[in-house]
Amino acid sequence: MKDRPPFIAIALISAAALGYEVLLTRLFSITLWHHFAYMIISAALLGYGASGTFLVLARSRLETRFDAAFVASAATFGLSIAPSFLLAQRISFNPLELFWDPRQALYLLGLYLVLFVPFFCAGTCTGLAFSRFRGRIHRVYAADILGAGAGSLGIVLALFAFPPVQALTLLSALGLLAAAIAALETRSGFVQFAALLAGAGLMAAIPAESWIELRPSPYKELSQTLQVAGARVVARHSSPLAQITVVESPRVPFRHAPGMSLASPAEPAPQLAVFSDGEGLNPLTRFDGDLAPLAYLDYLTSALPYHLKREPRVLVLGAGAGADVLQALYHRSPRVDAVELDPQVVALLRGQFAGYAGRLYERPELRVHVAEARGFVAGSPERYDLIQVALVDAFSVASAGLHALSESYLYTVEALQDYLGHLQPDGLLAVTRWVTLPPRDTLKLFATAVAALKRSGLPHPERRLALIRGWKTATLIVKNGEFNEREIAALRAFCRTRSFDPAYFPGIAPDETNRYNRLDESYFYDGATALLSPRRDAFIEGYKFHIEPATDDRPYFFRFLRWRSLPEILALKDRGGLPLLEWGYPVLAVALAQAVAAGALLILLPLPRIRGETGMRRGRVAAYFLGIGLGFMFLEIAFIQKFILFLAHPLYAVAVVLCAFLVFAGLGSLLSRSVVTALERATDRPLRWVAAAIGAFALAYIFVLPPLFRELMGLPGLSKVAISVAAIAPLAFLLGLPFPTGLARVGREAEALIPWAWAVNGCASVVGAVLAALLAVHLGFTVVVILAVVLYLLALGVAFEGTAAAPNGQPAPEPS
Repeated sequence: MKDRPPFIAIALISAAALGYEVLLTRLFSITLWHHFAYMIISAALLGYGASGTFLVLARSRLETRFDAAFVASAATFGLSIAPSFLLAQRISFNPLELFWDPRQALYLLGLYLVLFVPFFCAGTCTGLAFSRFRGRIHRVYAADILGAGAGSLGIVLALFAFPPVQALTLLSALGLLAAAIAALETRSGFVQFAALLAGAGLMAAIPAESWIELRPSPYKELSQTLQVAGARVVARHSSPLAQITVVESPRVPFRHAPGMSLASPAEPAPQLAVFSDGEGLNPLTRFDGDLAPLAYLDYLTSALPYHLKREPRVLVLGAGAGADVLQALYHRSPRVDAVELDPQVVALLRGQFAGYAGRLYERPELRVHVAEARGFVAGSPERYDLIQVALVDAFSVASAGLHALSESYLYTVEALQDYLGHLQPDGLLAVTRWVTLPPRDTLKLFATAVAALKRSGLPHPERRLALIRGWKTATLIVKNGEFNEREIAALRAFCRTRSFDPAYFPGIAPDETNRYNRLDESYFYDGATALLSPRRDAFIEGYKFHIEPATDDRPYFFRFLRWRSLPEILALKDRGGLPLLEWGYPVLAVALAQAVAAGALLILLPLPRIRGETGMRRGRVAAYFLGIGLGFMFLEIAFIQKFILFLAHPLYAVAVVLCAFLVFAGLGSLLSRSVVTALERATDRPLRWVAAAIGAFALAYIFVLPPLFRELMGLPGLSKVAISVAAIAPLAFLLGLPFPTGLARVGREAEALIPWAWAVNGCASVVGAVLAALLAVHLGFTVVVILAVVLYLLALGVAFEGTAAAPNGQPAPEPS
C-alpha cells in the first residue's frame, strides 16, 4: 500500500529490537558479566546510527524500492538475531584480559560487528519509513516507540515463562512475523507473506536448546567449580532476575564458610552450591533439624552480634539459600524474618530441595519474604533486636571490581538510616564484607555508618561502632545506643577465642589490634580512627581509593577507583597489581570513548553527500537531535533509578518505568501535530514552551518524588505500579513531542537531512546511555536530571531558533 506506512510491522520490529537489547543484557550477564554486556550492547546499538548514515548514502535508490527494501531489512533483522549471538559466543573475548592482551581489542571489534547487524537492520526499517513518509513522521515515530514500550514489558514477561535461549528464538520469530506483515501491508505478494510467516512459525516451534547453548566464561565461578572432579549440575532455573544453578560435588565436598576461624572445632556441614548467573556461591546446607552440626557458624565474624545480644529477634537481608538463617537458629533466635530477592531461590528450598534443607523455610519461627531488602525495610512497621546484612556477593566478583558500577542500595547512608530506624533500643545492625587489601569496602562501610549516625542526629558515633576482621571477612556492628562494658568484654572474648582481630571498639588500645591475622600495619584500625577524627574529610580525600560514603543519589558503593591512582596501579601490573583495578569502571569509560568516536564518524561520514544544505542548517539539525537524544536517555536512566526503591525491585522498576516512558512518549508523538498546532495559537515559539514544561516536571520530580515515595512505600505492589505510571505519564508525554516535531520540520525544509537526523539521534542515544551512567557515578542522578533539562532547553529553545525560508519564500512555520 504505497500511501500508507507499514505501522504494524514498524511496531513489531521495534518491539523485537528492544526486546533483543534487554535479552542481550541477560545473556551476557550469564556468559560474561553484566557491565561488559552493557559495553557490548551500547556499541552494537550504534547500528541505529549507522542505519541513518547508510540511508543518507543510499536514500534515493532505497526510496524508489521502498517495499522490497523494507521487507528485506525486516527479514534480515529476524534472521540475524539468533545467529549474531551464536557467532558472538564463538569469539574468544575475555574482558579481564583487555588491558594486557592486544588480541582482545580485535575480539571486541569482532563482537561489535557481529552484534551490530540486527540493530542496523531494525534501524534501517524505521529510518527508511521516516524518509519515505515525511508527512506522517509523527505516526511512524509513535508506532516505533509504542512498539518499543510493548517490547520492554513483553520480554520481561517472556523471561518468566521461557529460558533466555528460547526467548532468543521467539524474538527471531517476531522479527520474521514483522517482515511477513510488512509484505502484507506493502502488498509485496502473497508468496513472500506465506514464506516469511512459515519461517516465523518454524523459528518459534524449534526447541532452542537443540541448537543454542550458552557458553559461560571459563573465569566465572560456576565454570571453575564444574572443573572439580565429579561436580555436576543438579538443577537450573531461569527468570528475568537471574539464572539459578545448583551444583553438587560428592567427590570433593563443598565446605563454604567464608572467613571461618582456623580455631573452629567443627567443620561445615555437607552442602550444595547455588550460583546466580554463574557467580556468588551460596551454600545450601544439609539440615535435619539438629542444630549441633551447625557449630561452625559460631566461628564466623558474622556471629559476633549473637554474643552481644542473646536470643535476638532477627531480620536477615539477603537470605539466599539460608546460611544466615541457620546461624540465627543456631543461636536460639525465637523469631527470624528472612528477606530474599529471587523467588527461584525460595522455591528451591520449599520444593525440590526442601528435604535436603530440612524444610528450613517452613519452620514456624521463620517468616520468609520475597522482596528487595530496602523496599521491605522501608515498608515494614517491625523493629528488631538484630538486622543482619551478610555477604551478598561473590569474593571473586568483589575483588575484581566487577560490581564497580552496580547500583547497590543496601550500603548507602540512607539505607543504614533505615536499618537503624527499625532497631529496638540497644538493637544491633551487623554488616559483613570481604576483607580486601589495601582496605577499601570495609573502610567505606565504616565511613557510611559514621555519616548515617551523624545524619540521624545520634550523638557520639565513636561509642556506637565496633569492627572486627578475620583472615577473609570483616563485620561492622552499629548499635542503636552506646556499647557498655559487658558488650566490649564479650567482643574481646569472642575475638580472642576465635583468633579474630578487633579493628575498632570504644576504648580500644592500639596494641589490641593486628595480633592474629597480621598485616604490615594496622590498616583497619588506623582507617577507623581517622574516620572518627576531625581529619575525617582530609583522610577520605587523600586516600588512594574512593571511600566516600555512598548515597541514594550516588548508590555506587563498590566504586573505589580514583583516576589519579590509575598510573600507580598499572605500574604494578608485573607485580600482581591489576586486581586493584576495578574492571567495570574503566571499561565503561572505554565504551564511552568508543561510542563517541564511532558516533562522530557516523555523523561526519555522510556530510559530503549532503553538502548542498547550508552549514548553519546542518549545525542546527545536529545540535537539536543530539540534545534531545542525550536528554531523553539521561531522563530515562535517572528515573529508572529513582523508582527502584519505591517499586521495591529493580526488575519492576526497569519494566514499569521503561514501558511507561516509551508508551506515553509514543502517545505524545501520535498527538504531537495537534499539540503543537494548539500551542502555535498562543505563541510563535511552541517548542520553547514544551522545553519549559519538560524542565518544570523533571525538576519538580527531584524534590517531590522522594518524600512522596516514603509516605506511600507501604502500599500494595499494584497500587505503587499505578502511582508510578501516573507520575511518569505527563513527563513522558512531553518527551514524545520534540523528535517527530523536529523531524517533520527537517522534512519540510531539507528532506535529504531526515536520515542524517535519524543517525545523529541514534548515536546520541547510545552515547547518552553510557555517559549518564558515568555522570551518575561522579555527580549523582540529580545532576543527570538537571543536565537533561539543560539539554532540552538548549535544543528546543536555541537549535531551531529563528526562521528559515520556506519553499515559497515566506518564513517557515513551526513544524506540526
